[in-house]
Amino acid sequence: MPGLKRFGLRRSRLRRSYWRDGALLLALCGILSACGQEEVAEEAPVIRPVKAVQVNSDGHLGQRSFTGRAKATKELDLSFRVGGTLTELPLKVGDELESGQLVAKLDPATYEADVDQAQATLSRTQATLDNAIVQRERDEQLYEKGHVAKAKLDQSIAAEGEAKADVGAARASLEKARLDLGYTELTAPFTGVVVETYVDNFQDVASKEPVIRLLDSSRIEMVVDIPESLISLVPNARNITVVFDPFPDLNIPAEIVEIGTEASATTRTYPVTLIMDQPEEVTILPGMAGRASGDGGNAPDGPAVSVPVAATFAPDDGSGTFVWVVDTNSGTVSRRPVVTGEVTEFGIAVSDGLEDGEWVVVAGVNYLNDDQQVRLLEE
Repeated sequence: MPGLKRFGLRRSRLRRSYWRDGALLLALCGILSACGQEEVAEEAPVIRPVKAVQVNSDGHLGQRSFTGRAKATKELDLSFRVGGTLTELPLKVGDELESGQLVAKLDPATYEADVDQAQATLSRTQATLDNAIVQRERDEQLYEKGHVAKAKLDQSIAAEGEAKADVGAARASLEKARLDLGYTELTAPFTGVVVETYVDNFQDVASKEPVIRLLDSSRIEMVVDIPESLISLVPNARNITVVFDPFPDLNIPAEIVEIGTEASATTRTYPVTLIMDQPEEVTILPGMAGRASGDGGNAPDGPAVSVPVAATFAPDDGSGTFVWVVDTNSGTVSRRPVVTGEVTEFGIAVSDGLEDGEWVVVAGVNYLNDDQQVRLLEE
């Protein structure tokens, strides 16, 4: 009996322990469940950034704008081809130079002496050549009469050849000396403005050492980066204008002079160079930031609607060709079947499925889903 009482006591204690542990477990589960609900509640939907273009149905490719910085069409560090002591540098920053105008001058004394020495060497070798010619003519006459051996005549001919070579070398040395003397004067290769000076007058300068920096600001260039989804449209650009940040009310007409053929490995953009005349009202300086804009012009013989080729995709089930259309009101995308035609300079022709003014995704089309939230990237 005492054993049964002890057994019943142990069962009672175990039962209370189970109830206590169970209550703690339930409380812990409730806390974890509440934390999980809070985390789910706090998780925000992911909004995917996408590149998109706006469709136009009138054969017009739409207006675009891209940022860039101004630079001079010609910009050059001028230097002497020879070294020496600077004796003339009559310029300062801001001075305007005409093409061919004197920029700086070195002390010519050393180079004048080199010219004199080269001239004397040429005279000496020419005299030696004249004597060699006379000797060769005399030996020829004697050889014909049998008074000298053939070996003697051969020596005279060889001596004349050596003398001619010496004269040629002397003339080349004289020409180089004269060129070096001419290089002691530095002239402007084009009309421009001095924007920097690197040396002072009476200073010793080495060959190739920069003396001044000259730029031609009569025309201004700007390089803009065009995304690969739009680079095929660039040759058709029309009405290009540039607005620089310091002069927001001034639209400067520009034209395309160069289209890059290799995309940047990091940004996947192509450099396009614009050129424009310096406006009369203000002065555009190299380094000024601005924005170039333009439109694709009209294509009367082109398709009613064109989109970049990268905007279209075909599912594996062979159900057709689709594009992703952005609903700018809800900020979502939807898959839209389209009827496409041939690829032209304007992109790929779309004869049915798109309306004027709609936005079509042009990059990452294989990673989107219906009703996925997106935001348009500003290019």
